[in-house]
Amino acid sequence: MANNPQTPDGNHDPAGSTQMFRAFVDEGAPQTPRTAAATPQSSSGPRAGIIIGVVVAIVIIAAAAWLALA
Repeated sequence: MANNPQTPDGNHDPAGSTQMFRAFVDEGAPQTPRTAAATPQSSSGPRAGIIIGVVVAIVIIAAAAWLALA
């Protein structure tokens, strides 16, 4: 093992995986800083779907109970 890389804090990394991982992450990183305001998200979309699904489930259960007890 003639060429064993060292991590920046001095710990030994025999496989060099830390350096390869950092190079991979730095290579794929976007050049512009991301902010919360840059990507607005609609919070009512998923919530509305869940509410509608719960209401439909309640209606189906109530109809099945009404048919079973009638």
